[in-house]
Order: sequence, then structure tokens, then C-alpha cells
Amino acid sequence: MVNQLINGVKSSLHVLIIAQYFYPDIGGASTRAYNMAQALKLQGANVTVVTAFPHYPHGKVPLKYKGKILIEEQINDVKTIRTWIPSLPHSSVKNRILLHLLFILSSLAALRRVTKPDIIIAMNPNLFAFYSAIMYSFIFRRKIIRNVDDLWPEVFYDLGLVKSRLAKKVLDLIAKISYSHTASVIPVSSGYTKTLTEKYKVPAEKITIIEQGVDVKKFKRRTEIGSGIAGKKIVMYSGALTEGYDFESLIQAARMLQREPLRFVIRGTGALYEDILRSVKDDKVLNLDLSNDILSTEELVALMNTADIFVLPMNSGGVIDEGLPTKILEYQALGKPIVCISAGEPGRYILRCKSGLVVAPNQVEDLAMSIKNLAKDEALSKELGDNGYKHVMNNLTFEKLGERLLNVIMKSLGQSE
Repeated sequence: MVNQLINGVKSSLHVLIIAQYFYPDIGGASTRAYNMAQALKLQGANVTVVTAFPHYPHGKVPLKYKGKILIEEQINDVKTIRTWIPSLPHSSVKNRILLHLLFILSSLAALRRVTKPDIIIAMNPNLFAFYSAIMYSFIFRRKIIRNVDDLWPEVFYDLGLVKSRLAKKVLDLIAKISYSHTASVIPVSSGYTKTLTEKYKVPAEKITIIEQGVDVKKFKRRTEIGSGIAGKKIVMYSGALTEGYDFESLIQAARMLQREPLRFVIRGTGALYEDILRSVKDDKVLNLDLSNDILSTEELVALMNTADIFVLPMNSGGVIDEGLPTKILEYQALGKPIVCISAGEPGRYILRCKSGLVVAPNQVEDLAMSIKNLAKDEALSKELGDNGYKHVMNNLTFEKLGERLLNVIMKSLGQSE
């Protein structure tokens, strides 16, 4: 029945996505919102995105947006309505919260430019985007699908950013309201299901796990394994330099392997760049290169294709290690093996896909040994890389992502009838 509905209405379906972060912003949140818009567009849906002026992570709003309240543009055939956001870097929690709150208000400036949608997807940032969406929902009388990239506010608790019992009660109440007023909830990870069903009492039938897809036209694998630097294999982390990752264990593993024919690379942007740089210098880790250059997608993919092994060093404990970072899927799309520090969903996912090796948290010697052994075993490296690549191509292309999203949308529309 759902498939019949999809075939009948998808060409006229209008989806509104609310996302503070969207292309060309850098990071997983922006990537996931862009991927969702493209996946739905590929299925024939009409998509409108309400987003902020480009600003993440540096906070430098481009000159073309200065002095504007709103600008409408096309991003790869997706109607994109951008609204004002101040030029503030995401370097502090205070700045981030201020930016989130201001976007809730500025996003309403797009109301006149939005044609009445059939469904609204609250994309990012987690929790805050819902409160923009609920305004649109009230005006257009349409249902909301709540995306869950990360579990907020739980991640704030795990990072020690919120300690007050009263503040936790208030944030939990806000989160509960956001879940209770949605037609469907689409978390990126099955690791979030327990919190959603037990803490927030979200009915299981409302939840659909949707692992975000990969733009396989951009993230193309090369047939050769890495490129090497002076005969050394490259072990790379590429992504956000934030508190969700255990860079100290990766740095210490690199230090232990300085006599091996390996070159470590940590690249990305984020608040921990200076801390990582200091640690590398203090510990005299000479076989590790650190970069925070902002690259185009083409430059990034070219650099990532030089890797022989990717490392995903998740921080252990709590909900941080229960998400599924987009970078895992991109690593897999490039056909490279992954060494993952995880006791949660990233580790379980990699084991299910048979696309890498998993190391328990805080086991630096095991991490170093896994990297060393994998670097020496080219047959295993190829097998693991191939497994990840096949999983992406069979399950996580934009075509597959779009099909799953349309099923959730049709289910949500059915609930509204």
C-alpha cells in the first residue's frame, strides 16, 4: 500500500527541511541535510530547505549575504532559502546556543517564500530545529518528522557541559515535548532507540532508523590502496576535531609506532585543534601531520583517497558512542579499512559490515597493534575495504536513502489523515 502511494504522489510531494547547517557549511550535520535533500529530489519530490547563511565552523558569513535578512538560491536544483545569522565562530558553548536560538527566530523570515508543504522535516541542530519546525507546522497545519543526528540534551550531560539538576529537568522536558509532537522520528543510529523509547516514551512504531547515505558520485574510491609517503602507509582521521573523539589515544598510538613505516594524518576543523597540536608537540610525535585547512569536496576526497587505513577514535561512554558519524560511511565509500575505538554503535556497525577492526576504549597498545597488523596485511585490508564499499553501494546510495525517506513520509502522511 505504501509503495502504491509513493508511486502516485511522489512527483507532487513537497518536503520542507529546516536545517541551520546546510551546504556549503562543513560537518556531519550539513552533509546529512544536503544528502537528505538530494535523495528526496532524486525520488522526484519537490524540496525546499530553510537554512542559515553559510557560517560553520569559522563563523565568517560570506560578503554576498552581508546586510541581508534573507536570500533565496538554488543548490543543485533544491530551492534554498537562507536567513540571517550573525558572524560568530562556534568556538564556545555560549556562541553555539546563541546561534541556535537566533536561527529559530530568523528562520521564520522565510515563511512568505515557502509554498505550503506536505510534510516538514526538522533536521538540525538537534532539538532546536524542532522549534522552528513547530512554527511552520502550526501555520501550514502539517506534520513534523524529527531527525536525530545526536541525542540532545544527553550529549551535553556526557560532556559535562550541563551539570545543574534543574537545568537537566528543563532540557529533558523540552526534548520530550519535541518528540511527543512528531509524526515520526528518524534517528541515524539504532543505539539511540533505548533512550527514545524508555526515557522519552516514543512509541516504537514511530521510530525508523535511517543511516544517512553517501554521495557516491563525489566519494569515489580509487582502485589502488593509498599512495604512501616515502614508502610509508598513511593512517588517517578526517573529520570534526571535537570532544566526541579520543584523539589522545590516537596520538599515543602514533607515538608507539614511530619506528614503523607509517605516517599518521589528523585533519579537520573544530575546537580541539589547538589541544591536539599541543599534545603532538609536547609528546614529540614526529610521524603525525595535523591540518585544519578547509578543503573543497574535490580536494577532500582526493586527500582521503591517499589513506591506506582510516581511524575512528570514538570517545567512550554515554550517548556519544551510540551515534553513527557520517564519516564512517564516507570512509567505506572510498573502500578503505577502518580501525575503530568504540564500545557502542560505531563498533557494532563496523563489525556487522565486516569493514574494519574494533578496539576497546582506552586500550592504546591494542590500537597501535591493530593499526600495525592491518598495515602489514594487504589482503585483509583489501577485504575489509571491499566489504565496506559493497555495503555502501548496496544500501546507502542516495537512491536507497530516498526510498527509505519516502516510506517514512508516506507513513507520516497516513497518520495525519
